[in-house]
Amino acid sequence: MKTEFHSFREFYPYYLKEHRHPVCRRLHFVGSWLVLGILFYSLSSANYWALWFMPVAGYGFAWVGHFFFEHNKPATFKYPLYSLIGDWVMFKDILVGRLKC
Repeated sequence: MKTEFHSFREFYPYYLKEHRHPVCRRLHFVGSWLVLGILFYSLSSANYWALWFMPVAGYGFAWVGHFFFEHNKPATFKYPLYSLIGDWVMFKDILVGRLKC
């Protein structure tokens, strides 16, 4: 398995292979929606303390998917920036119907 990626374009196929299980993808998708909801709530209500819940919601749902359904380690541990970008690209790809959830 490739351990070094020179671009996100190289990384994304690897990222998708680490997210094959549909429940894992759904949990990522739900976590991303929650992150957006928390962000919207926090900014619209000026309750900025709520922003602390964004990583809990996003990573919490994603990591449950990896540990209990994919049975692998999240890519975040090895490739934090590419993984964060991958989460949002996968979210967009699910939204537009490019990926099944």
